[in-house]
Amino acid sequence: MSAAAGQAGSGSSGRIVVVGSLNADLTIYCDRLPQPGETVHGNGFAVNPGGKSANQAVAAARLGGHVSLVGAVGEDPNGAMLEASVAGAGVDVSHVRTSSEPTGVAVIAVDARGENNIIISAGANGTLSPADVAGAADVLDGAAVVSLCLEVSTETVLAAAQAGHDAGATVLLNLSPYAEIPAALAGLADVLLVNAHEAAQFLGTPVPGANASVADWDGVRDQFARHGIQQVLMTLGSEGSVVLDSLAPAASRVTLVQATAVAAVDTTGAGDAFTGAVAVRLAAGDALADAAAFASVAAALATTRKGTQAAYPVAADVERRLRSA
Repeated sequence: MSAAAGQAGSGSSGRIVVVGSLNADLTIYCDRLPQPGETVHGNGFAVNPGGKSANQAVAAARLGGHVSLVGAVGEDPNGAMLEASVAGAGVDVSHVRTSSEPTGVAVIAVDARGENNIIISAGANGTLSPADVAGAADVLDGAAVVSLCLEVSTETVLAAAQAGHDAGATVLLNLSPYAEIPAALAGLADVLLVNAHEAAQFLGTPVPGANASVADWDGVRDQFARHGIQQVLMTLGSEGSVVLDSLAPAASRVTLVQATAVAAVDTTGAGDAFTGAVAVRLAAGDALADAAAFASVAAALATTRKGTQAAYPVAADVERRLRSA
């Protein structure tokens, strides 16, 4: 069934803790992305604050969330830029540590359709460890949602997932950039957020397309459930998203969320906007399908401007679009 766009409040009733990466995005804009071995001319360059976790934290804060970020940056201009951007969005950065390693970077190419490819270098993100998680106990202990991705070490993600679980928080795991994860981490993830490609890699089998039947998607839900994952949000790019919820009543275990039609300029960081928006709505007590409907609009609006964090919408923007749908 399809999720209707309902009324969504702008605030969060609990703290969101994001544990992970901060990167400087080095972005070149071009008419088309190069093929292997090919050089193409660019038509613009920008250095912007990014990193999946920093993006998710900013997206959540701009949407009204009460957000803390746990991460590491270098003692360099990129690190200072990132901290200023994240803190400027209202995120608590008291647990963003300065490392002797340089700040992480992402080299991004964006074509005329807004599509991109990305290479990341971990830098200071590679120094984030379970000790940093332990040092953030003051915010993790009171968390409603702990949001994680795979741009830092698996042991750090596992420690943060365990801390979130022990605190009674909803553990939201974005399986990106894709890597195999231990069963212990899968078991700690209350909600797994993947795109179709990541889902296929995780399950070891292709997943249906956007036009698949509810019965087909229910088979995918069952596959995830056999891996111990009861709630899955799968993004389908411009085709929307699908909610697979094994904890819901039988008639509501598959929810198809329609895409929000926009003129995309830059899709970089749209998935992070989706994740941050989901975290905000889960922290406010929304059902998973309602959180996905809200996040679908937030992610679409984020593609209508260049860059990542500066392009993210505020709650009023999302709610205005929901009311007009």
